[in-house]
Amino acid sequence: MTTASANASYREISPKKLATMHKKPLVLDVRSGMEYKGGHVPGAVNLSLPRLMLGMMPLFRWMLPKWFRDLPKDQPIAVMCLTSHRSPIAARQLVNSGFQKVWNVSGGMMKWQQLGLDVEK
Repeated sequence: MTTASANASYREISPKKLATMHKKPLVLDVRSGMEYKGGHVPGAVNLSLPRLMLGMMPLFRWMLPKWFRDLPKDQPIAVMCLTSHRSPIAARQLVNSGFQKVWNVSGGMMKWQQLGLDVEK
């Protein structure tokens, strides 16, 4: 499924499909640091939704970590949260900021864990 914004869109991806992708995208976990430390997708990086949203504003760009500011706009990114409530907001923001290959992980970490997929702490 594709979700459209004014000029761009992101796609939905199931946790199972993400886990079995041959060439995995960067997994961006937009939960709080505390939630992330409790368990996340192996290899995922954490950037909370509030920090991402603020950092996307030109005045607050400095709030984004250097690794994120240096990402090329064609970097594939899969966005994850707990229940797929925050991740679509982040996915939309990424697309609106020029990222071209963005997925929202449907069901978030709750679904990931229900499926028994690997979790890193």
